[in-house]
Amino acid sequence: MTSPKVRKLRDSIQQAKSISLIPVPLKDEILPGDSLSEKLATALRHQKIRLRSGDVLVVKHKVVSKTEGHLVRLSDVKPSRDARVWAGKCGLDARIVQLALDESRSVLRKKVVAGRGVLITETRHGFICANSGVDVSNVDGGEHAVLLPKDPDRSAAKFRAALRKKFGVSVAVIISDSFGRPWREGLTDVAIGVAGMKPLIDYRGKRDPHGYELHATAEAIADEVACAAGLVCGKLERTPFCIVRGVSYQAGTGNARELIRKRENDLFR
Repeated sequence: MTSPKVRKLRDSIQQAKSISLIPVPLKDEILPGDSLSEKLATALRHQKIRLRSGDVLVVKHKVVSKTEGHLVRLSDVKPSRDARVWAGKCGLDARIVQLALDESRSVLRKKVVAGRGVLITETRHGFICANSGVDVSNVDGGEHAVLLPKDPDRSAAKFRAALRKKFGVSVAVIISDSFGRPWREGLTDVAIGVAGMKPLIDYRGKRDPHGYELHATAEAIADEVACAAGLVCGKLERTPFCIVRGVSYQAGTGNARELIRKRENDLFR
């Protein structure tokens, strides 16, 4: 005879739902002043896909930054002496270094590893990342650098409102970027802007299928969804949107700032 504990564990496994990742590529470039909702609508019509209420739409931060005009022409950047010295040590473009310094609140680490310069900064948003998120890939071949959105949470909220007006559906929106991680190689996508959902699921006080009470479990669901979308969007496919369908999340007011660990709890500073 099956015990109640085993039945509960079996039922919890059976209740697990599948999740769909639907990439939405674009045929043309995003330019400053473009409407992201219009670009998305055109791409959805082409693929014969519809947004549904309850979906999560993940959008790459670069297209958000481009529409908002957060681009800098590199020929206009005048590197400081500090930027030139650091760039010279590790073979970097001094203009990119200068932009990283300009966009930072503080520099946490500067180190040359195997001939490659590592500049870890805290951005004005509070993100800890390489080069303040300044990037020249997937822009225009090196003429401009793209910066992070000025307020990614606000950008996510505005985009979500535009989607609701255009499509008549209520979806959550995540703006994503690729970050490195302490102790781990490689990049993964994370949420830097969130609207329409709680970015964390707090399991503290709940019991697992074996009856054990959880004490320190908070799941970064917004980061997990952003990372899942990265599997199908890639880096070279010109696919800035991904519909994540079937994921269970708590709808409501939330923002990516909730994912930033407070300094007093930070293990790395």
